[in-house]
Amino acid sequence: MSRLWSQGVENLHPYTPGEQPRRRGLLKLNTNESPYPPSPLALRAMSEVTGDDLRRYPDPESTALRQSLAGYHGIDAGQVFVGNGSDEVLGFAFRAFFSGKSKLCFPDVSYSFYPVWAQLFDIPTCILPVSDSYEIPFDDVPSGVGGIIFPNPNAPTGIAAPLAQIERLLSRFPNVVVIVDEAYVDYGADSAIRLINEFNNLLIVRTMSKSRGFAGLRVGYALGHEALIEGLVRVKDSFNSYPLDAFAQVGALASVQDEEYFQRTVIAVIEARELLTRGLVDLGFEVLPSSANFVFARNLSKTGLEWQQRLRDHSILVRHFEKPRLNDWLRITVGTSDEVRQLLRTLALL
Repeated sequence: MSRLWSQGVENLHPYTPGEQPRRRGLLKLNTNESPYPPSPLALRAMSEVTGDDLRRYPDPESTALRQSLAGYHGIDAGQVFVGNGSDEVLGFAFRAFFSGKSKLCFPDVSYSFYPVWAQLFDIPTCILPVSDSYEIPFDDVPSGVGGIIFPNPNAPTGIAAPLAQIERLLSRFPNVVVIVDEAYVDYGADSAIRLINEFNNLLIVRTMSKSRGFAGLRVGYALGHEALIEGLVRVKDSFNSYPLDAFAQVGALASVQDEEYFQRTVIAVIEARELLTRGLVDLGFEVLPSSANFVFARNLSKTGLEWQQRLRDHSILVRHFEKPRLNDWLRITVGTSDEVRQLLRTLALL
């Protein structure tokens, strides 16, 4: 029945999400979810949503949430856009800022959704090879590109770029939008938020799926100059005027207001990450320096796929990417300290 598809659909190469198993009893360390639930304040706020709230459309502008995020980050509400997960926000950004322009530049080792959106919106690309140490060579971005996007920390490596490099990149390309995807920034990288008022070509995209435990709720947002936010709103209102439902808006708002819980869970993940890194090194793994809630590791006694399969045989899920330069590596989500110890005990047996 593909004869009924629109032109170009057959040639799309969709993003492949991490496995979401139906089987119980698995240790799930493959999709970078938080090992901790959302803030208790957020859960309580969502439990108080009434039937009357649900029979009406939610606030299409998510006004209260945007105002709260603006205050939290020290910017104006007009510099905040919210959407149904950061993937949707990024998709809107590709359409708003990169379509119909020259090549979009992103690293060859990076978030694998970027080439999907580029293909979907027919955006030509310029792939920037990372270094042998898997760092992004920002100074090698060629002139004449129509846009730039990269995660910081990078995914799947976890390596964070110094803010000075990002600032130099923004200064070099004042006439193109530079998107910094800060999905994992809360776990140790320097945010570029303080550069927003200095560079009107900077857009920062964030998610509440990681450090705030909302992967199942889908809340993402963007921060940038008011003109960039207006571009996102124009695309959003031409696609779906109500991206965040009533539960998402009140839950995310309460989460932003619960700073104590947020800091406590982030610190716990960072401590577990250090435990995991030390344990993997002791077992003979090479581990890249991570500022995220995952580590990227390899042990050449087995291929990455063999390690993944052996761990799955022991009911532990990790992520492997069957791609050039990544075949030997595993991306391992940081769980609780107890989950990390369980993983390390299992690896010691393999």
